[in-house]
Amino acid sequence: MLPELLIDWRKSFASTGTALVLAIACPQPALALGTGPVDETVVEGSADGEMVSEAVDLPGLIESRLALSMRAADDVTLLFYRQRGFLPAWTRPELLQGLVEAVEALDEHGLDPEDFAQDRLRTEALWPQQELPPDGVVERELLFTDTLARLVQQLRHGKVDPRSLYRDWNFSRPAPPREQAERLAQLLGMPGDDGTPGSGRAEGAERSGLAAAVLAQAPDLELYRQLQLALKQYRGIVAETNDWPKVSAGPTLRPGERGARVVEVRMRLVAEGETELAWSADAALFDPALAEAVKRFQQRAGLAPDAAIGRQTVAALNLGPAQRVAQIRVNLERLRWVAQDMQGDHLLVDLTGYQARLQRGGQLAWSSRVIIGKPARETPALLDSVQYLVLNPKWVVPPTILREDLIPGVIRDPDYLAKRRMRVVDHAGGEIDAQQIDWEAARRHGFPYLVEQSPGADGSLGRIKFALANPYLIYLHDTNARSLFRRDTRALSSGCVRVEKPLELATLLLDDARRWSPEALEEALATGKTRTVTVRRKLPVLLHYATAGLDDDGRMQFRPDIYARDAAVLAALRGTVR
Repeated sequence: MLPELLIDWRKSFASTGTALVLAIACPQPALALGTGPVDETVVEGSADGEMVSEAVDLPGLIESRLALSMRAADDVTLLFYRQRGFLPAWTRPELLQGLVEAVEALDEHGLDPEDFAQDRLRTEALWPQQELPPDGVVERELLFTDTLARLVQQLRHGKVDPRSLYRDWNFSRPAPPREQAERLAQLLGMPGDDGTPGSGRAEGAERSGLAAAVLAQAPDLELYRQLQLALKQYRGIVAETNDWPKVSAGPTLRPGERGARVVEVRMRLVAEGETELAWSADAALFDPALAEAVKRFQQRAGLAPDAAIGRQTVAALNLGPAQRVAQIRVNLERLRWVAQDMQGDHLLVDLTGYQARLQRGGQLAWSSRVIIGKPARETPALLDSVQYLVLNPKWVVPPTILREDLIPGVIRDPDYLAKRRMRVVDHAGGEIDAQQIDWEAARRHGFPYLVEQSPGADGSLGRIKFALANPYLIYLHDTNARSLFRRDTRALSSGCVRVEKPLELATLLLDDARRWSPEALEEALATGKTRTVTVRRKLPVLLHYATAGLDDDGRMQFRPDIYARDAAVLAALRGTVR
């Protein structure tokens, strides 16, 4: 009975709704607004209740409704309909069902279908157009087009605007509204929207043409696909169990030891899939099989795979499957923020993976371990480019390091500057006698001078600096503390990125085998003279923060949230869309 009642309700509303729209926005003659065909629609309008035929100008009604809604001139839906002369777009049932299908598949991307009123979309998609009054047709048109525009936006660029979380965010913005409107036209007009099968991003999913095309707007990145698979896996675990067994706090456990905590570790790993551990004859013994399983877990958790179960490993073991689901959703969102900047050649600095990778021609051209900012001096997420190289750079101590490290160091040790080959200069470059400076007063009231470190391999910047364009004094550079690259956790710097293999990177960026071969570069460095060299090509540099990534073997890896940034992203992701 419900469909029949809804039909009667919609028909009874038709005359009033259509007349009101036309009266307000369409001076007589009403058809003057239209640029497309006129539909014959039967409505109730006579005094005795007879059905009469009334010519309805749907393009005119769409234009009027958009005008009444006071949309901005750059509104994507408005631009979309202007480009098509306000002709209806959702005239075929397979298009309506395709959009509903795409919305229902959003959970595979860590997005929320409820942000798109999916129940209303399902109901609206069931109505044949000939059974809708004109205002109902227009209402559905705008609902589905607005939904498609927001859906594409979320899949391509994310639900959350990162600029609302990070004031220094400077990655590429979404396409301009006119380009977004053109993309909608392409999606609704492309071959395959007649119901022919297509495949979406999710493993094993067969979808109709429009649904497949819409879901294909998500990032085409291997990490994104791996995160989707992991999301499906961990959601399956959540559906089966509320949580995993916990591991008690205590001293570090090592292979060969025995105790109740070893049993807890064993039970925890069995719950996540290491089922062969359940058959141990001595469950309390930290045996070789358990040690190998712990190493595999540590690798997945982005920890040193040493089989020692210390504080960090216990914390990772005590994260439940629901927390992993949340972490995956956060990192899918982060990839949507930056995916368009990962196309083509680029240098990606994976901050939590402590790794830099140069992509050229779709291939990995170079990789290196890196050291990033400590939690108290975070390396920001930035889109940048190498402007030039400085060979044998001198180092001007940044204000934060000057205030928090250098001045206290000089107060503790009068020979602090001499030991580091540093000198104090004024802003004109003239040298100042450091012994004549009241360093205690400088700590309290500020320091009016600069401190420079002379060039040299033992300097803080090493032998090469890669100058970037950002205003935060963040750049890439060599280092004199090379032993630190052997550490597994390398959040150790004051914000800049230290590179383990700077000469190789310099050779690739200079890209001039005749003038700047590795041998020629070594000769220039050997002179000890400071020299600035412009790079031939401005390659995008992405400083990207993520708590999930791929390891060197392409396996999925979760990482510690070293800068505690996940919570804010998750809260915004769970928020209501306005």
